[in-house]
Amino acid sequence: MPVLARFYGIVIRMYFLQGEHNPPHIHAIYGEDMAAIDIQTGEILDGELPSKAKLLVLEWMGLHEDDLMTIWKTQKFKKLPPLE
Repeated sequence: MPVLARFYGIVIRMYFLQGEHNPPHIHAIYGEDMAAIDIQTGEILDGELPSKAKLLVLEWMGLHEDDLMTIWKTQKFKKLPPLE
């Protein structure tokens, strides 16, 4: 699973088999915690994150929603800037 970004100890990944993994989502990993998060709604689909990590991921997703949807649709991997 390619890494799209890393920031504040959080790793953002995305699978590239969209037909098997709808709705469009990313995987956020923070320590032992992992969550699959819907790109368009910010809803946690599976797993959990500490609230502070979740807020950081949602902020990052808001900044990169268009890029994330493009990556999901085209399956063309690219690194995205971290949250600073």
